[in-house]
Amino acid sequence: MPDRFEPIELIPGVPADSPMFHVEPPPPAATDVFGDRLGLARRYAAHLVGTGVERGLVGPREAPRVWERHLLNCAVVAELVPDGARLVDVGSGAGLPGIPLALARPDLEVVLVEPLARRVDWLREVVEDLGLPVRVDRGRAEDADVRRRWEGADVVTARAVAPLARLVGWGLPLLRPAGSLLALKGASAPDEVVRDATAVRRVGGSRPRVVRCGVGVVDPPSTVVVVERSPDPRRTARRPARERTRKERT
Repeated sequence: MPDRFEPIELIPGVPADSPMFHVEPPPPAATDVFGDRLGLARRYAAHLVGTGVERGLVGPREAPRVWERHLLNCAVVAELVPDGARLVDVGSGAGLPGIPLALARPDLEVVLVEPLARRVDWLREVVEDLGLPVRVDRGRAEDADVRRRWEGADVVTARAVAPLARLVGWGLPLLRPAGSLLALKGASAPDEVVRDATAVRRVGGSRPRVVRCGVGVVDPPSTVVVVERSPDPRRTARRPARERTRKERT
């Protein structure tokens, strides 16, 4: 029976059997998801549980579940991403879900947007080590400069960044008309959709819907809230009917 962990030589000068780089062997599903980039996915996993833990980007208990909880959980969201899409991952943190999506889908143009300098430095090191054509931009999604640089994206992704009502205000302006915001959420996603549906509509988003990705690949499947930007770029937020009536009377 194979050992529980496989050592991976990650950084020159660091022994391959260093405990900080012990990563579980990938599950069989990882081969289907990452294909010939599985080796790069293993290297990224080693970054997460090694320097990612060292620098506080990932919790120290994440090593045993790095594949199911992080890499596969994020990569299966590719089911919702169109071919050749430009994808902006906001609040990228440890590169989740942006880097797993870039690994699983080499056809994508991926941008990682992250405000914290230490995380940006780590992301740039990892992207360079993996040889991925992924751009890393320091900033917040709501910053005017960030919006100017990356507006018109086909897809915006976010994982554990903010409540939906706040997230759509940051993410929808980055999208082209009819582009999609994909927010990875937990078990409370249906309740959040009901709670924030009005706020989403006010900023020009479609009715949010909950989608399960990776059924049969990862257990449990990933929960994604999908919001599309209005296909009419001239659309503005609608005021409640009562407010409009009062305005019209003045």
